[in-house]
Amino acid sequence: MNINISVKQLGKKYPILEQKSIDFVVTNPFIATRKFIELIVEHQVQLFNSSSFVFDDTDKIHLPNENYLPILTDTGKAGFGSIYNYNKIDLSTAIKTALLAFEDGMYTIFYGDDELDDLNTEINLEENKAFTFIRLTFLAGSYW
Repeated sequence: MNINISVKQLGKKYPILEQKSIDFVVTNPFIATRKFIELIVEHQVQLFNSSSFVFDDTDKIHLPNENYLPILTDTGKAGFGSIYNYNKIDLSTAIKTALLAFEDGMYTIFYGDDELDDLNTEINLEENKAFTFIRLTFLAGSYW
């Protein structure tokens, strides 16, 4: 089953991730929000853990490529893609963290126009609506 996902952050003009398509093997199209989050986390952990870290190919002088400026203007963030932690991710810990963050309101998920606000909410994946993850930020300041 093919699922479309986008990731947004409040207060940002452009989405962090715009319309990424992920293919899942699901036997039952009706799943709970908890299971959906677990599938997404499992997919991302497998992608990260399968990527190889080649130590000899690291850029020692950090010169940006010629296509770096258009990427900078699109995202508005400068970074050199350095990975400082070469450890593999533990899947069970990642799933627990993602579920806890959802319960604590660190992010919310929309399925089309419907907000998924409970981990036990049933989702019908056959409707082919897009999933939108919105990362929520806390406001800082005082009351007066």
